[in-house]
Amino acid sequence: MKNQGLSTVIAAVIIQLTLGVIYIWSVFHAGITATIFEGNNEQAGLIMSLVIACMCIGCIPGGIVAQKYSTRVSVFIGGLIMGLGFFLASFVRTPELAWALWLTYGVMGGFGMGFCYATTISCAQRWYPHRKGMVTGVIVAGLGFGGVIFAPIVRRVIVNFSGYSEPSSFVMAVRNFFGFQEVGVGGEQVAFLMLALAFLLVCCIGSFFLKDAPEGWMQTAPATNSISPQKVEKNYQPLEMLKTSQFYLVTLTFILAVLGGVMFANYAMPIAEARGMIEIAVVGVMAVTISNSLGRLFWGAVSDKLGTANTLMVILGITAALMWLFPVVTGLWNFVLFAAVGFAYGGILSTFPPLTAVTFGSKYMTKNYGYVLQGLGIGSIIATSVSGHFKNVADAARDIGVENYIDKMFPAFIIASVACVTGIVLMTLVKKLSR
Repeated sequence: MKNQGLSTVIAAVIIQLTLGVIYIWSVFHAGITATIFEGNNEQAGLIMSLVIACMCIGCIPGGIVAQKYSTRVSVFIGGLIMGLGFFLASFVRTPELAWALWLTYGVMGGFGMGFCYATTISCAQRWYPHRKGMVTGVIVAGLGFGGVIFAPIVRRVIVNFSGYSEPSSFVMAVRNFFGFQEVGVGGEQVAFLMLALAFLLVCCIGSFFLKDAPEGWMQTAPATNSISPQKVEKNYQPLEMLKTSQFYLVTLTFILAVLGGVMFANYAMPIAEARGMIEIAVVGVMAVTISNSLGRLFWGAVSDKLGTANTLMVILGITAALMWLFPVVTGLWNFVLFAAVGFAYGGILSTFPPLTAVTFGSKYMTKNYGYVLQGLGIGSIIATSVSGHFKNVADAARDIGVENYIDKMFPAFIIASVACVTGIVLMTLVKKLSR
């Protein structure tokens, strides 16, 4: 029986690695913006916002399906939706069909991901109920490392099939099949088709290796991961959870916690460019991605020892302090700061799933976390709007000098810092109410 738990965790990690591909939109952005959206970065960037929003929404019906049937069924359906979405995206080749990328990559990709994301986490948690943080950290780290692994592969596919390099007979056959004759176009569509196949193979086949733990599995073992000295006795169903003040406090904390991470993600490249480090910015961004993934592993394991709420408050405290350093760091210390924020932010995604489980019980966690996860979508939208506003202010005054340019962005970091401190206060209230 324990071997089944281990195989479930391994399958969940592999599935999450594949899901991480959805987050590498930046690899597609330049080519798709130029060829499909006719240079409109705002319209092209909407795709990533749709992915995050639809992923959060998709977690709710995905959790319902997993609870009623099984995690296996939910992940299988999610793989089909993502595979079909990216397959259809491969046929979007003209500006007249630009809207179809919002529907296929954005809506279908995000919605299908929602069927797989929270359900695999919950499924693995139930096999290791007293190592929720560590298991969650391992799985969501897979999501982060997926981008690290697949980004260069997808980039190579785009370059090869766009005709920039000397094409092989196979490459020429694929380009002729798609009808691409012009050098510089077509690679993104081939990559979409490749990813569609990956989603179908990995998620649909991998779902058969997922098995839900039997009722009451290992519930007699001592509890080590709780937000209070008492063990949670009640398993809240979603409607019961929605009537508690803890739910709104936890979800609001999620919204506030997201601000710091998204803010730094949106400003990392502009700050590097403004300070004359654009040549090595790609390496810096890769280091940030890796540190973010390692942070998911680290903080997930820490939460098993320190408690989920306590760990989250430490993460928020670190993030709040780091936000004030952006205007003063120089040189390569910029990337050290980016990596530090990424490491702390990684703990957000590995802490909230076990926090949901220990606050509202593990039995209905698959459905409950879908509702809590709405905080991620709302927080991302708010953070993108706030950071975009101050980035526009800075761009309008770009000729006033590098440091003044960055100072124009600084109010966004103050907002993020205050949000993190507010989150600490809210988590203190959650701990008191849970007692």
